[in-house]
Amino acid sequence: MKKQLAFLLLLICTVAACKNDPPEEETTTNTNMIAAPQNISYNIVASYPHDTSSYTQGLIWVDNTLYEGTGVEGFSKLMKVDLGTGKAQQSISLDSKDFGEGITLLNGKIYQLTWMNNKVYVYDAATFKKTGEFGWDYQGWGITNNGTELIVSTGSNNLYFVDPATFKVKNIVGVFDNNGPVGNLNELEFIDGAVFANVYTSDYIIKIDPASGHVIGKMNLEGLLEKAGKTVNYGDGNVLNGIAYDSTKKSMYITGKKWPLMFEVKIN
Repeated sequence: MKKQLAFLLLLICTVAACKNDPPEEETTTNTNMIAAPQNISYNIVASYPHDTSSYTQGLIWVDNTLYEGTGVEGFSKLMKVDLGTGKAQQSISLDSKDFGEGITLLNGKIYQLTWMNNKVYVYDAATFKKTGEFGWDYQGWGITNNGTELIVSTGSNNLYFVDPATFKVKNIVGVFDNNGPVGNLNELEFIDGAVFANVYTSDYIIKIDPASGHVIGKMNLEGLLEKAGKTVNYGDGNVLNGIAYDSTKKSMYITGKKWPLMFEVKIN
């Protein structure tokens, strides 16, 4: 009888624990049929100064204008930046308690994530006037858009496709390569129908098919700063992060957290 009672209590506790556990964020899939990502080669065509006080979290290029979002509590900003000088032409600071994250611009509005503050800020792109705010249940890492939907990363292997009017999730796509889930998806950029993502703490930018979530390409940017004769203290978290795309020039602008340079690269 004691054994039966103990088993019953264990079963009840197990069920209760399952109900109280948070939902598993990482999706799974069969990776047997996924081809290995192709190597993406590139050329560095130019470099530009970058403000070493900027802990870069988001980077976008729209209408010949560079926008940058930065992080760290008390230092988080949204800025319009002069590419040639690296200096801010227009800037707004977030609340000192906010840790700013990725940014994107859609339909005249800039959306800026926060890391663990569960808030998303919306600004008028021309004036930087705050026009709205949304709640977000997950951590905020990177954000881009495909022209109709916002695409958000949370540090997992998921991409969240979000309604820009309500910030409600419409679809979730798990990201995988031939070895399994690819997590730490950080800063995002939508380029010619694909999502490019910084893999946080790595020297890689990956190219993702947004329909399947398969990683179809990989850029190795190891030693990018060193090749230009510059260094940074990577131990302080100053890793590769920041992707913007100029569709007119077919150029990518790439930098990192507190890096002294921003690089213009073209994919071969």
